[in-house]
Amino acid sequence: MLKTSSFEENLRAILGSQNLRIASASDAVSGVFPQFVAEPDDENQLAAALSMANEAGIAVVPRGGGTKLDWGNPPKKAELILSTARLNRIVEHAWADLTVTVEAGCILQSLQNTLAQHGQRLAFDTLWPERATIGGALSTNDSGALRLRFGALRDLIIGVTIALPDGTLASSGGKVVKNVAGYDLPKLVTGAFGTLGAITRAVFRLHPLPRAAKTFSFTAETFTAVQQHILAIQDSQLAHTALQIRCVAGDVPAADILFEATDAGLAAQESQLRKLLGSARVERSSENAWNARQGLWISTTNATMLAKISLLPTDIAKSLDSLKALGDTRKVNWRIVLQATGIGMLRLEAEPTQLVGAVEQLRTQLQSRDGALLILRRPQELLSLDAWGNAGDGVPLMRAVKGQLDPKNTLNPGRFVGSI
Repeated sequence: MLKTSSFEENLRAILGSQNLRIASASDAVSGVFPQFVAEPDDENQLAAALSMANEAGIAVVPRGGGTKLDWGNPPKKAELILSTARLNRIVEHAWADLTVTVEAGCILQSLQNTLAQHGQRLAFDTLWPERATIGGALSTNDSGALRLRFGALRDLIIGVTIALPDGTLASSGGKVVKNVAGYDLPKLVTGAFGTLGAITRAVFRLHPLPRAAKTFSFTAETFTAVQQHILAIQDSQLAHTALQIRCVAGDVPAADILFEATDAGLAAQESQLRKLLGSARVERSSENAWNARQGLWISTTNATMLAKISLLPTDIAKSLDSLKALGDTRKVNWRIVLQATGIGMLRLEAEPTQLVGAVEQLRTQLQSRDGALLILRRPQELLSLDAWGNAGDGVPLMRAVKGQLDPKNTLNPGRFVGSI
């Protein structure tokens, strides 16, 4: 327990008593219990609170909607939760310029609803959009099926403001899409798991909403066949928006493809798809197919592990074969949703000791083929298992950047690659 009565008093003076409370059990971060939860009214309050904590040597964990708070390693310390719940405004929607400026605590679904009134969208699909915030999605670099056509958030973000531990509000980028001046802070903080600064607002490029959309699904008898279909589609003239593989242990793989166009354009795309896939049975399917990734998180057992994997598209069949062998030899039940880009989400179910061996084996196999495995959620007894695996030769550079922006290691200590 922190002996920081003066710190608490000073923090209340900055935030107001209504914006600071004693943490409860529900505020724990991967089994680490904080003492306080602060909810600043604006980014200036947030920066001041962060600076005060930094001076007092108090570890800070930024929090948005809390949907991905258990991703990465458990923090070494988590004494103050710095919430962006009140930083939830859409600052400016420059619809004529196809840009939007939004605070970090804004819920993604709320943002999309507002943009839709002008026929626009942030072309990005995160997990739990009705609860996930812009800041949290940026920090974890989450992305879904739309990444295939529109890129990840780091491709859509054009400006950002972050609070640094010394209290500085640092901004980079701008509202105009062609603006490339300044230090590339937006890309630096995207995927940094809140270890460099607390994101307070961001600026994104937007895209028009599609006039119409259709989803089609098909199956293949073997992993090799589904890989061949995926690569053929990717190498064709088809203008698809999303393409994914779904597979469950013991079943044949299935794939989904999304087209967005006019009605005439959709008819032409469907015709080309059927010709390309030949004898494969292609059926119109529901847009719910794109919720398959989120469906992996629904579990009735504690012996479940969720992981994000990345691999080369040419290694799809080999990696699925590895998963099948893993399930057969280690008695692991598995389910995967894999994007055509090679980024996927994997669910493993087994006894905890079996999960450890399975993850280590699969991670080794993926890394040997230039892939990776990041543990996102695991049973409580496996929290000591490293989430990241081999960090490569980039760790010294990442430590140097951390040292420049957060020299006292105040923000999310230990959460990131190499226990940064």
